[in-house]
Amino acid sequence: MRMAQRCSYPLDWDTIGDQPLYEAAVDVTGPLADWTAHLSVVRDAAVPLPEQLTALLVEMAEQLNAAAADAPLAALRAVGVLERITARVGQEAAGALCDDGMSAEAVATALDSTRSKALVLLLTAQDR
Repeated sequence: MRMAQRCSYPLDWDTIGDQPLYEAAVDVTGPLADWTAHLSVVRDAAVPLPEQLTALLVEMAEQLNAAAADAPLAALRAVGVLERITARVGQEAAGALCDDGMSAEAVATALDSTRSKALVLLLTAQDR
């Protein structure tokens, strides 16, 4: 998704010199505000997750992070199980979208992704 208007924020390299930008006294409020607005537009266009699923994913992330710190092998095993689950469910969901004739562009917008990634999802689903 693209912003409707391109903005430019010229930098005074004579003032900045060789120092990294994060150390220079560069005003980034304009670029940050534009980036935040862009993220908001993209987020609003993406399909929302159900609240219950969001809560479950947050809880799972917290549990996996705790396991990674306390029991890294158990965390890796859990990640492997999740990868298998997500691959299977993702292929089923993408297959349903293919069956419905949804375009890669529509999938990309709904997933806050790129057309090429959406196309890969849809093409992979056709292998089922």
